[in-house]
Formats: sequence, C-alpha cells, structure tokens
Amino acid sequence: MLFVSTLGNVGAIWIALAALLLILSAYRRSGLAISLALFIDFVAVNLILKPLIGRERPCDLTVPEDMLLACLSDHSFPSGHTAAAFAAAVALFLSHKKVGLIALLFALMMGFSRLYLFVHYPSDVFAGALLGILFGIIGHRIVFRKDKKASIN
Repeated sequence: MLFVSTLGNVGAIWIALAALLLILSAYRRSGLAISLALFIDFVAVNLILKPLIGRERPCDLTVPEDMLLACLSDHSFPSGHTAAAFAAAVALFLSHKKVGLIALLFALMMGFSRLYLFVHYPSDVFAGALLGILFGIIGHRIVFRKDKKASIN
C-alpha cells in the first residue's frame, strides 16, 4: 500500500501518464483532458479546500506505533491523492474504456491506501473520489466538446 500511495505523491503517476499521452498523437486529447482535470483538482483541493477546511489528519491525533508513513504536515480533507487519481482515471475512462477501467481500479487502490496508511479519514477519501470524478468529467467535456457551429451546419 505504501508503494501505491507513493506513486500518487505530487500526482507523479498521473502527470507521467498525461505527458505520455500528449506525446502520442492518437491520444493527445486524452492527455490534455487528464492534464486539465489534474489542474482543476490541484487548484480546488490543494489551494482552496484543504486550507479552507483545515481538518487534522488521523495521525495528528493518534500516532500508531507501526505507522508506515510519516504524518504529513498539510490538511486532511479532502484526500488530494484520491481526488487526483479519480480525476485522471475518469478523464481517461471517458475516452478509452479498457485502459480507463485499469486506471479506475488503481484510483480505488489509491483511496484505500490512504486509509490503510492512517493519513485520511473515510470521509476524506470519499470526498476526494467524488471531487475527482467531477473534475475528470469537466476536463473531458471541455477537451472533447463538439464545435456547436459545426453541428448546426
């Protein structure tokens, strides 16, 4: 679980995926949708919601002796790792179902890992997943929207 959670640090796995897709011309729009979803996620979760809500992490209140990860210094609600994972996975799923399903499974594992490592409450992970789903849909819709003038003609 530590490995899964570490892959989500600073959105590394998702940024790498978006960069790879941006390089491949057949998947460029999917890479752009993921990038946009991650940007919206970063601003909303890390710059606005976490500081505004200011919820302490479970490990701030009770530190288990066998904790695998040092307690983080930022706030707990909502889970940024989970939000980023779902934002990227949903943006990918909406254009590439098979690969997107794998990404969604990984996003679920990311959320579970944050609970297992005692750095989030269940409500943090649930809210992060819901926000990530929303941001993934928004990112996908903006990038893949149809040109209204073309559809009229």
